[in-house]
Amino acid sequence: MSVTSEFRFTYTTLTSPAEEVHLAFESALAEVSSTLGASYPLWIHGKASTMRQTFENRSPIDRRVLLGTFQMANRADVAHAIDGAAEAFPDWSATPWPERVQIMLRAADAITARRNELAALMSIEVGKTRAEALADAEEAADLIRYYCQQIRDADGFSRPMGRLAPNENTRDVLRPYGVWVVISPFNFPVALAAGMSAGALIAGNTVVLKPASDAPASGLMLYEILAAAGLPRGAVNFLTGAGSSVGEELVSNPTVSGLVFTGSRDVGRAIYRRFNDVALRPCYLELGGKNPAIVTANADLEKAAEGVARSAFGFGGQKCSACSRVYVDRSVAAAFKDALIEQMRSLKIGDPRQRETFLGPLINEAAFRNFERATAEAHRDGTILYGGTRLDEGDLAHGYYVTPTLVSDLPAGHRLFTEELFLPVLCLGEVASFDEAITAANRTEYGLTAGIFSEDAGEVETFFDRIEAGVTYANRRSGATTGAWPGVNPFCGWKASGSTGKGGCGPYYVQQFLREQSRTIME
Repeated sequence: MSVTSEFRFTYTTLTSPAEEVHLAFESALAEVSSTLGASYPLWIHGKASTMRQTFENRSPIDRRVLLGTFQMANRADVAHAIDGAAEAFPDWSATPWPERVQIMLRAADAITARRNELAALMSIEVGKTRAEALADAEEAADLIRYYCQQIRDADGFSRPMGRLAPNENTRDVLRPYGVWVVISPFNFPVALAAGMSAGALIAGNTVVLKPASDAPASGLMLYEILAAAGLPRGAVNFLTGAGSSVGEELVSNPTVSGLVFTGSRDVGRAIYRRFNDVALRPCYLELGGKNPAIVTANADLEKAAEGVARSAFGFGGQKCSACSRVYVDRSVAAAFKDALIEQMRSLKIGDPRQRETFLGPLINEAAFRNFERATAEAHRDGTILYGGTRLDEGDLAHGYYVTPTLVSDLPAGHRLFTEELFLPVLCLGEVASFDEAITAANRTEYGLTAGIFSEDAGEVETFFDRIEAGVTYANRRSGATTGAWPGVNPFCGWKASGSTGKGGCGPYYVQQFLREQSRTIME
């Protein structure tokens, strides 16, 4: 086996890959770059469809780079796609689950085989570094494999039950619902689209996939991989377009049985309300976070500074799990600030296609405007210890590049401490005690991820017991609050961060796309 096939990027990779890994990515980058600029269709019930209205997909690295032109689907297109998925449902749901698993495993193997191509495309399309992009592709394949294993371990989710009479036989089965809408975000354009779609498909449902408008090319490549793996015509359908043009039909069409969405809190809440106006239907939401890290007086400050920096500024803070608040014991605050700023200075900002880049551009103009507003508030109401500026000279002039930003001296209830920003902006608060840190960390409507740095085992245990978050870490140098992986770190949001109590990457995901039926036969 070659070095290239042995090395696997994850979000917690700290070691540098071999030269062969870089060369494989760079070869794929050249190949993908040579194909940019085409026009791409919708895929509805296995057929390509083009519209009168289209939109351009441009790179945040350099807005002069056109990835392609995509279709602006309308309400009739959405209804057609839903009907196509409904037509495909009887045959796909009747396919024995081992056959469904084999088809999905072929898709996972194809993702692995094409991971460099997928990563190169993501790097251009959403500005991921090669490490983040390769990890995204790896996670997509691992999510599919892990979810296939779940239905295998449960023997197709069918089991015998107890008896009330000797001649009574009862079996409990989980059965697919029907058509599922999958709305995926820009920040993990392959992994999350693949994971949400795979959960539904492995269970025997059919899918209408709507990727974020900032990442249609990545969504299309995933669709092509799924279709080529052997899914029947219409089992997965691919739509592009603005939420304003397709959203109403996706959430109101009564043929849709379920919906899964990853994105902002406000959009998710609106979807949830509208989706259940029609009928009571499963609607699974992952809605972001305002994720804290705690650095106690007993912390290894070098480890804490690296873990917080990687988590706060990886992919520009554009992760629902990004560390956006850090609470530091006052006795070590000065030393921690120095260590953290030293880490921030070492982060290379620039074109994410380059080997050494750690921080690429923000995703779009709206994100940059949010950065401007956040840093203006930080200047007004607190102290910017590092960063807070745009980089727009030379090779960076045509993208959305900013410096990682550390803010202190804000009031505890300030907006920058409470609202999800999705930016490389970290707010630091000093606390007088470990108890105060826990209280401050929990003072938010979100409850997605949280981390602690302490060499005191008692503090760590208390943190796990008291923190109000679904994904928790202690002393994680590779990422204070980030880096969940399929089968390793179940990714479940509490409070306003999620709607199900069961998360992706975890052992209970696939069964959420199934409903229970009790079957009793009297002999």
